[in-house]
Amino acid sequence: MLSVNDLCFSYNDAEILHDISFGCERNSVISILGPNGVGKTTLLRCLCAVHKPTSGSITLEGREIFSMSNRELARHIGFVPQSSPPTGNTVFDAALIGRRPYMEWGTSKEDIEITRDVLESLGLLGMSMKRTDRISGGEYQKVQIARAMVQQPDILILDEPTNNLDIANQHMTMRSIMDAVKDRSMCTIMTMHDINLAAFYSDTFIFMKAGRIEAVGGPEIITPELIKSVYGMDVDVTDHKGVLTIVPIRP
Repeated sequence: MLSVNDLCFSYNDAEILHDISFGCERNSVISILGPNGVGKTTLLRCLCAVHKPTSGSITLEGREIFSMSNRELARHIGFVPQSSPPTGNTVFDAALIGRRPYMEWGTSKEDIEITRDVLESLGLLGMSMKRTDRISGGEYQKVQIARAMVQQPDILILDEPTNNLDIANQHMTMRSIMDAVKDRSMCTIMTMHDINLAAFYSDTFIFMKAGRIEAVGGPEIITPELIKSVYGMDVDVTDHKGVLTIVPIRP
């Protein structure tokens, strides 16, 4: 579905990403992991055409994404940034904006129904008429996710989707994302800081270090040696009821 080949990106002659290659198929969840400053957010911005790579290619179903119009690309790729200032819109209207790539002369009944269903799945329907600048940071984070899900994209790209959420809302939000992946045969690519949360919900992992991919693969690649190499910390990696758990070792 999505193919990234030999992608490089530089900013002011400083190389941020170097030789990034991986693929994303339908019904898959990819977590991009690594410490701050290794290029994770920059990579996501390249994937949704906010940044244009210095070299390499990003193709969607064989088509270069930079050959698509913004409207066409928005029907295929939904992007949720790590932070975005709230506006005076209501929660419902802020999510409804995600239907814009499909609108012709106005809002349709289908647009309203899709938006309502997504808000309900994220536990936001009860605050539909609240202004986004009058809700909490965690609630607004879910509104941004709702907007992207309302787009009904083939690929959902999320930069720290559980940022500002408490543990209960982290799992509620992730379950809603997983349901969308299953219902629409989507591919989801997200950056995560919480390795344990990523391990619980993801099937593919990309570990980045200094602008490069250090390792890519399934749960089998997550080892104490890899964590030490990427994060510089000692951990134990255990299997708890079929889910990997990473526990720091006290010095």
